[in-house]
Amino acid sequence: ALPSLARKSVSLSKKSVLSNAPRCVSSISSTTNANDSKNIANKESPSPRFKSTAVDNDDRIHMNLQEIAAEIDLDEVAENKAEGDDEAVRDYTSDKSKSGTPSPWAVFDAWGAGEGIVPPLDPSDEEKLSKASVKIPTSEEERQNATNETEILAAYDNLLKSRSSVHFGYPYNLMYNHEELYEFMKYSINNLGDPFITSNYGIHSRQFECSVIDFFADLWNIPPEQYWGYVTTCGTEGNLHGILLARECHPDGILYSSKETHYSIFKAARYYRMDAKAIPTLPMGEIDYDILASEIEKNRDRPVIINVNIGTTVKGAVDNLDRILRILNNLNIPRERFHIHCDGALFAMMMPFVDFAPEVSFNKPIDSIAVSGHKMLGCPMPCGVTIARKEHVKKVEQRIDYLNSVDTTIMGSRNGQTALYLWYSLRKKGLSGIKRDVVHCMETAQYLRTELTQAGFTARLNDLSSTVVLERPMDDAFIKRWQLACEEDIAHVVVMPNITRSKIDQFVKELIECRDEFGRMSAARDDSPLNKLACSSWGGNVVAPVGDFKSE
Repeated sequence: ALPSLARKSVSLSKKSVLSNAPRCVSSISSTTNANDSKNIANKESPSPRFKSTAVDNDDRIHMNLQEIAAEIDLDEVAENKAEGDDEAVRDYTSDKSKSGTPSPWAVFDAWGAGEGIVPPLDPSDEEKLSKASVKIPTSEEERQNATNETEILAAYDNLLKSRSSVHFGYPYNLMYNHEELYEFMKYSINNLGDPFITSNYGIHSRQFECSVIDFFADLWNIPPEQYWGYVTTCGTEGNLHGILLARECHPDGILYSSKETHYSIFKAARYYRMDAKAIPTLPMGEIDYDILASEIEKNRDRPVIINVNIGTTVKGAVDNLDRILRILNNLNIPRERFHIHCDGALFAMMMPFVDFAPEVSFNKPIDSIAVSGHKMLGCPMPCGVTIARKEHVKKVEQRIDYLNSVDTTIMGSRNGQTALYLWYSLRKKGLSGIKRDVVHCMETAQYLRTELTQAGFTARLNDLSSTVVLERPMDDAFIKRWQLACEEDIAHVVVMPNITRSKIDQFVKELIECRDEFGRMSAARDDSPLNKLACSSWGGNVVAPVGDFKSE
């Protein structure tokens, strides 16, 4: 087991832990005629990626991923087409059709998540969880006949154990243990207001929240005097905050993001009444860089706001930040005329621990990063962290006398429990522990992709990803049992620390049985997601999907 990192101080800061050819696109009218000619500001010299949280005599922090891996027991409905060319850039503010990817909802629980597969509920437990059984009594007669609450909760516990053991489709780490924190659930911990300015409400966890913020600021290389951040309710709130800052810095800017972006980015554009463009993607899921450059060039009289995906929702694709920065440089877009937000819901927490991965940090001219806390780290409640440059936050800050603090966050009252849970996870895992989890996910995802391919299924795995994309199973019961996230004719498995090789073996076995009984999914159309899995741009070998594949 890794050594505990618990110390007297709660600090986690530095001191203690530290191309396809352009396609037909639609355009929007330009209203100003500014013609910028400055280049992107020179980048600062890179600083170390991160610092060790392990004790001095723990040699594992100096090991590479392969050496650490050796120690690990690895046992939407069809997308609406835009009129004309389906690959056209969507002018989001004039095209109200759905943009972004589906919302990932799933039931999960920690207990037994990494062990064997738990059988489904028996009929008696199902009855205890029926609508009639869980109904809240409104009369004495109903109360007398109501099912006992203890029995209902016991049945619910069994349900969560069963569903958690076959939880494959959504990026939630179910391997965690926070028993030491249960005592604090009796307190109403509220971090209302700004995390760095204490309000009059004394039951808070700001010291833990600030420690978590310090950790991520150190991880993403931004000096203490330059950053601000807070613990959010989820990755979506982090995206809403990041895009809000961008809108406040550039009220007339255009938001550019790929069409495979998480739906929360386009939600932000709608909330803030921003002009936004959904840029087509390459077959692997990355933004089409040539089309992005063309769109920026056509609208160069307006500021550029870009959302960079550090792992797309369905395919786990990572947009190339350096290539995007080169585009801005080649177009002579000066630093004061562009704003970059990075949506790193899952992989911004993983990438710093992958050897030879591209660096995504504030050493580069980016402005904010949002990450989910319940995904890679694991937490019994949704949460996240957002980090931004402090200079931008001043544009939204307002003094609230009622709080004796300032309003800088999306939410007013903020769950102080989540900050405590994130702090606890980071202290217990340390950087070496997180790295072990990342290695497990990456190696096990490769195992799953290989097993699926050898079994005759179309399956792909992006570099820098633990998301295995495969042909959609034909049986909805199988999809629901394994809680697979689907998009048209594809599905995916997000390999997290609670997914083991033994579970994968069972999954593949049942998938083969499903294929033998119901057949394989046929591609919905020539340019469907399933056909794009067979594109040679992915590299390597692939089992061809059913139907005729036309190369792009």
